[in-house]
Amino acid sequence: MPIAGFAQMRIVMSTNNDDPAGACRPFDRDRDGFVFGEGGALLLIETEEHAKARGANILARIMGASITSDGFHMVAPDPNGERAGHAITRAIQLAGLAPGDIDHVNAHATGTQVGDLAEGRAINNALGGNRPAVYAPKSALGHSVGAVGAVESILTVLALRDQVIPPTLNLVNLDPEIDLDVVAGEPRPGNYRYAINNSFGFGGHNVAIAFGRY
Repeated sequence: MPIAGFAQMRIVMSTNNDDPAGACRPFDRDRDGFVFGEGGALLLIETEEHAKARGANILARIMGASITSDGFHMVAPDPNGERAGHAITRAIQLAGLAPGDIDHVNAHATGTQVGDLAEGRAINNALGGNRPAVYAPKSALGHSVGAVGAVESILTVLALRDQVIPPTLNLVNLDPEIDLDVVAGEPRPGNYRYAINNSFGFGGHNVAIAFGRY
């Protein structure tokens, strides 16, 4: 039923059925929608004091988070990315950071025309001239819908832990309207201290979480 419902919308799911592995192309000029994925994830969140007391392997820090709503359309995001950008900005502020501190963005980037454009503008609105390394994991894992925020938060944590950003698959021609430094082709090692994970849903529901390396 959910798949049939999304398919009837005709603007959100990829129709590239002859090439399933290459069907989801976030930020690519020729993207035509997302591909469903399956997944589940769980993060244990606790105070540093509690984690140390039980001898936990601490992977990262959650430093700030924000939720906003576009109130623009029942399904489509605000094309200007204003409120989504505000979610990113507020998460950064609550973390006690500045836009220039963000080294990595794990993008929501489903591969839809309108969604990727709006997110690109949201990131630019929030980070200004800073150009962090951007990764779009749905190119590899698809869209696991209710699980995707947790799944991609874990990917963000692992990028900080391992100090490497995976490549965004299927990105051949970056959309000229998207002004982002999207990692593609091969992994990118670096000194990554702080990262943002975006989860943006239908109807303009925007969540941004700021993570820090531990």
